[in-house]
Amino acid sequence: MATTSCLRSAARVVFPISRAVRSARTRWLLTTRATRAAGGVWLLSVPAVCYLGGELYQRLHGAATVHALSHVDEVLEQADYLYSCGETEKLHQLLLQYKSSDDAECLWRLARACRDLALMSHVGKEQKKQLTYEALEYATQALEKNEACFAAHKWYAVCLSDVGDYEGVKVKIGNSYIIKEHLERAVELNPKDATSFHILGYWCYAFAELPWYQRKVAAMIFASPPTATFEEALAFFQKAEEVDPNFYSKNLLMMGKTYMMMKDNDRAVAWLTRARDYVPRNEEDKQVHKEAVDLLKKFKA
Repeated sequence: MATTSCLRSAARVVFPISRAVRSARTRWLLTTRATRAAGGVWLLSVPAVCYLGGELYQRLHGAATVHALSHVDEVLEQADYLYSCGETEKLHQLLLQYKSSDDAECLWRLARACRDLALMSHVGKEQKKQLTYEALEYATQALEKNEACFAAHKWYAVCLSDVGDYEGVKVKIGNSYIIKEHLERAVELNPKDATSFHILGYWCYAFAELPWYQRKVAAMIFASPPTATFEEALAFFQKAEEVDPNFYSKNLLMMGKTYMMMKDNDRAVAWLTRARDYVPRNEEDKQVHKEAVDLLKKFKA
């Protein structure tokens, strides 16, 4: 019983992605639009038609390519608008029409939409499980279509972690190595994405928080259980703030909690105060506010 309990604690690597970080992603999208427009011809492969004259073929091919690119970008912009508005079900319905797409940008957004829908309170257990596995499938397809897509790596990592909740403790811990590798690849591809740094910080914090005896029991079952330090977690949280200051209430909270674990009370109070004073935009922000208030009370006791 003790072994099962400690392993469950070791496996608790949760990635909180909320609407609060959507503005950061939207700003990134403005940059990627220019990139896709410049190098996105691969989205449509028009077969050569031998009986068309060269000039006519080039004109038709170019027109078709521009049309295809415009359509894809239009879908993505509509999807990003629905995401920013929190219209999860409408977003899922929109992107589900493109589940057979060859575009990684469509597929990772669909994976994210499936995950967000699975997290909604009205979704039943069976549907939640189905959506969780579908999210991983679409994230996997996104990676297969474009290994250089940072968002595909990020959401693959997040979705793989979610699936671990249904696969058992051993699989969950085993997957944690793969999860970290994809998160590191995501920040390598896009060092301006604050959320990837935050998730890496959360990964490190989860394993740094394990008591020594839980690590010892895990090591008896797994050859090399994941390890991390609070210093490593803090570095990732700090990097997230450096990339996009004040982008996410949970990052402020985790900065405070990490300083608490490092016994740096002055900095802990400073960051917890910032988390407390963060203007709530959604339910998660309200939960962060409450936790920050409760933690700050400990310093006054």
